Amino acid sequence: MLSNNVITMRGQEGSSRCIALDQYLDLPHDAQENRSGFEGIVGSSAALREVLDHIRTVGPTDSTVLIAGETGTGKELIAQAIHNNSSRRGRPFVKLNCAAIPLGLLESELFGHEKGAFTGAVAQRLGRFEAADGGTLFLDEIGDIPLELQAKLLRVLQEQEFERLGSTYTRRVNVRVVAATNQDLAGLVAEKLFRMDLYYRLNVFPIALPPLRHRLEDIPMLVAHFVNRYAANMGKQIEKITSEAMEALVHYPWPGNIRELQNFIERAVILTRGDVLLLAPLPTLAFSTEPVTLADAERDHILSALRQSNWVVGGAAGAASRLGVKRTTLISKMRKRGLTRAIAHGAA
Repeated sequence: MLSNNVITMRGQEGSSRCIALDQYLDLPHDAQENRSGFEGIVGSSAALREVLDHIRTVGPTDSTVLIAGETGTGKELIAQAIHNNSSRRGRPFVKLNCAAIPLGLLESELFGHEKGAFTGAVAQRLGRFEAADGGTLFLDEIGDIPLELQAKLLRVLQEQEFERLGSTYTRRVNVRVVAATNQDLAGLVAEKLFRMDLYYRLNVFPIALPPLRHRLEDIPMLVAHFVNRYAANMGKQIEKITSEAMEALVHYPWPGNIRELQNFIERAVILTRGDVLLLAPLPTLAFSTEPVTLADAERDHILSALRQSNWVVGGAAGAASRLGVKRTTLISKMRKRGLTRAIAHGAA
């Protein structure tokens, strides 16, 4: 990773080359295929386009979708895109973060309650399932739903019926559920912290969102997108960035993913007084708490060798030689892992 002082903009009037941010905003021609219904989703990487293909496939159905991904990868945007690409797009899209609701109130939030159902229930209230009738209910952080509520959630998923708290009247709804989690639900099932039958009912069509470190080629476009948004909100005209700054942003691992990048760029826009984006130092990562899979470790190892060889694959000084594999083997692994050279400035 480049040192933090590379992006403090010191000496940018010297050898640093400024590049226009607008050049990153247009999608490549082969990635411009019908983006209607994907508003807010920025990028053209192979990893992201695979996710969009999944959305196009499952969107028109009424199947339950389980979105898995690290915090900050944009799960809510994906859920919204699924709704937008469905026949329910003219009906409500209702959201609930299951981790943000106190345990004692979560059942009422989901299913509603009658007046007097519990202390403080001074009026009847509709739950999120009734509010989403005919549309889509997005349940974020589904792994945080307590076991005692999971049976009731399973029932409404299977039968499309439930009772409000304090009522014996069974209500029917027509709701599509899209759930999301940053947890290993299969692991929670093994630990008996999540019902197996509910897991299988939610996991009808799984979509795995790649972390930002696996979408390096999308970072310049995301940077330009966020700069434009925040500059417009603050009445600023920021048109350029130095090549060193963009390289540093591309090479930083972004443990908080797109949300972290977004917040970082908002802070940068606040700091900038001229037309060249001024960045604060990136935070130093002492360690990562995220478990690393074998596939991720191989991908990171290949990426490191490619960077050391300046993305030269073959030859004595190429990445294949550094890794001790054949050139064709490395190319195959690069394709499998979605590795393409991130363009940090005008040159490939």
